[in-house]
Amino acid sequence: MKDCDHIDRLIERLEPLSHVDIDRDVEGIIDRIAGINKRIKRGMDATLAEHGLTHPDWQVLTTLRLWRSDHRSSPGELASDLELSSGAMTSRLDRLEDSGLVRRLRDPDDRRGVVVELTEDGKRAWDEAASVQGRREAFFASALTKPEQQQLNVLLRKLMVAFEVRESAQPEAAEAAPPSR
Repeated sequence: MKDCDHIDRLIERLEPLSHVDIDRDVEGIIDRIAGINKRIKRGMDATLAEHGLTHPDWQVLTTLRLWRSDHRSSPGELASDLELSSGAMTSRLDRLEDSGLVRRLRDPDDRRGVVVELTEDGKRAWDEAASVQGRREAFFASALTKPEQQQLNVLLRKLMVAFEVRESAQPEAAEAAPPSR
């Protein structure tokens, strides 16, 4: 092999264990995705730290910036979208509001309700961090040509769609192991 990585060396160590039901190609795919994910996450951690944000902050800002055309949502909808308790969401919103990235407004349709809105500072913080992270991610992918990036995207999409179909069909069994052979 011309270009070997540490995953290749790990897979070589599996060779004498032929009695263990591990497909070496699958193992390579999974371990490489996990290793790449770890490196991307480290890059994201650095980006967020540079912008004074945390992953929880980023999740709320991203939901408001990308999934709501008016950049508004109720705290309950945000909590549901992010699979959080109302207490955890309140804590996140308090921190973001104290930082001037979101504001709580009275719900115009329900005087008892509250709407969370992304502020201009919140939009700017998200846009700046997203731009930096976009450049980092482009650097990560730069080892591939544009056609290779597109091919990898097609293959990863195929895997993701298969997971999503399984999860929607049987949510409780989505992560279960297949029956033994």
